[in-house]
Amino acid sequence: MPINPNSLTYEGIIFFIGFMGCGKSRLGKKLAANTNRPFIDLDALIEQNESKTITQIFDEIGENKFRELEKTTLQNSHFPPNAIVSTGGGAPCFFDNMQWMNAHGLTFFIDTPIPILASRLIKGKAIRPLIANKTEQQLINYIETKLLERRPYYQKATISLAQADITPEIVIEKINKIF
Repeated sequence: MPINPNSLTYEGIIFFIGFMGCGKSRLGKKLAANTNRPFIDLDALIEQNESKTITQIFDEIGENKFRELEKTTLQNSHFPPNAIVSTGGGAPCFFDNMQWMNAHGLTFFIDTPIPILASRLIKGKAIRPLIANKTEQQLINYIETKLLERRPYYQKATISLAQADITPEIVIEKINKIF
């Protein structure tokens, strides 16, 4: 059943956060299409602005400089007031990005179990600089460690969604309960 685009009562920016591979972009694109809102992928915006892939940027300037670039792009972009924005997995965990997103919109943490993350990431790890050279076991260990570090930031989101909850209809229902 199609969603009525006007059924979403919240009119501000919606940010999707969570670990890489959790489905932020997939859900963001679906929700944007179903509600006639613009979708912005923060990593894609960085790539467009820099005319380089995220992997190239990491290789050339390293993670620390990338995080500065990510913050600048996030906080200085003029997102449409009703945009749906998917962030990179680490974006909420650096500088004051999480605080900034909460002040400028509604944040959703997509909480995905480690086995699902690992199965998704093992397939596409070549395009993700932080995991490109890891074996499957190293990848699982990395996810466990990083998720433990990042969870306190992710949990500052306005709303947390468990893996089973990820549909545009559920997102709209959760938002409309707040507003």
